[in-house]
Amino acid sequence: MLPLHGRGFFLDMKIDIFDTTLRDGFQQEGISPSVKDKLAIAKLLDDLGVTFIEGGWPGASPKEEEFFSKAKKELSLKNAKLVSFGSTRKLNAKVDEDPQVKALIDSGTDIVCIVGKSSKLHITKAIQADVESAILMAVETIEYLSDNGKRVFFDAEHFFDGYKEDSSTSFKIMDAVIEAGVECFIFCDTNGGTLPSEVEKILSEVLPRYENQKFGVHFQNDNGCAVPNSMAAVNLGVDHVQGTINGYGERTGNADLCTLLPNLSLKMGHETISSESLKKLTPIATHIAELVNVSIDSRHPYVGSAAFTHKAGLHASGMAKDSSLYEHIESSAVGNFTRTTVSELAGRASVITKAKEFGLDFSNDDAKELISHVQNLEHAGFQFEAADASLFLLMNKVKGKIPEYFAFESFRVFSERRNSENVISEAVTKLVVNQNRYVTTGEGVGPVDALSKALIAALEKDFPNVVTIKLVDYKVRIIDSSDGTEAKTRVLIEFTDSTKKWSTIGVHENIINASWNALCDGFNYYFMTS
Repeated sequence: MLPLHGRGFFLDMKIDIFDTTLRDGFQQEGISPSVKDKLAIAKLLDDLGVTFIEGGWPGASPKEEEFFSKAKKELSLKNAKLVSFGSTRKLNAKVDEDPQVKALIDSGTDIVCIVGKSSKLHITKAIQADVESAILMAVETIEYLSDNGKRVFFDAEHFFDGYKEDSSTSFKIMDAVIEAGVECFIFCDTNGGTLPSEVEKILSEVLPRYENQKFGVHFQNDNGCAVPNSMAAVNLGVDHVQGTINGYGERTGNADLCTLLPNLSLKMGHETISSESLKKLTPIATHIAELVNVSIDSRHPYVGSAAFTHKAGLHASGMAKDSSLYEHIESSAVGNFTRTTVSELAGRASVITKAKEFGLDFSNDDAKELISHVQNLEHAGFQFEAADASLFLLMNKVKGKIPEYFAFESFRVFSERRNSENVISEAVTKLVVNQNRYVTTGEGVGPVDALSKALIAALEKDFPNVVTIKLVDYKVRIIDSSDGTEAKTRVLIEFTDSTKKWSTIGVHENIINASWNALCDGFNYYFMTS
């Protein structure tokens, strides 16, 4: 570790990345993955190259027991070490008779991380004990686990709040825990309210008192400072940071490793995961988001779909000359990519750049014509930023390429409520495909589902692969609510054929017609790009 002269900051430090997605991250409201999902996510985290993966709390539930049981047999980690999590022994219990301590020993992991109180307020009010009793609970648990061959980390719960309340108690707990032989002492901001300036002040007072002791930090994000707090701690020499993928966690989440990892590696020059592993960050974050069914915010730093997206014409013009003019890093460094959106704000450079992404050669005149179309359509309610497939079709139209895979004649849709729980929609479409007229029906859970199935039924005889197309997302927005039931409706539909995804847009006063237009765009895009 190389301290910067006069400031106590550290350069080129090896930072251990402790991922707690499978435990603390999954305390987030709305996340409840299966054991199969947890095992799959553990393999993804290992592929990312984190140092430690906290698997969960063995013995806390049948799911946790099953995970650790299967992990022993099925989880062959190449880069990371699996860690089990638990607590100090219970108050007034014998450590060798505490079931959750025994579960840690039986978990099959070489490393355990236990949580213990480090705030006098929490000791006296939450567990209704005195400080000496809390210290004894921690020390006996650490010594017992160590005697049973475990490497022990200690999560000092509420450390920063406790230090501000009564620093003497914090030091007393630290002295005892470190003397008991804990490998890594982790400062936890459990309530998530500490500011970076407080982190710097407190840790600069604490760290110099302990030589050759490994320290870590665990920050919650309730005040939005979990990532900068972690960075501040690393600046002071802490070389173990805990966090979760995509910032998952209770309340407002934990320190977000998808932001923290690139900041530590690319901005601060520390060694975290390899540069090749960092290039996997976006796809792995996206994969995990799909497994837990919580979409990544498009504006998420580094891994969001908009993180390297440029809309304004001035930006796109600059990007065409040099990406560093409007991007702080190369998007590929974190496995993301640069994209340009086309809107009513777009200039010709934006359009030409976007056309190149689609493999189209656009002249200035082509770009000017497209901008005119886009401006008129966006005035009518269209929005092409989230509908690249519809934009692709519009660009091809400017070039004189109009899809003629099928000709529309008519459609009809009706819905029937058969009982208090069951509503079925049925659609009838009339199309001409390769000079053959088809009248087909589809039944679905809603009108758009039924229309999609009827459309596939009409197309599959001439285009068999069309059966692979699925609708994965459907969004509706009323454009001008002041028009009441006559307002225009904007429909966005996302499709997949299991290998790629694409999105289309439809706008009309009638929601079914808007949906039909978006459906047709989706199938035409598939035919033109397959």
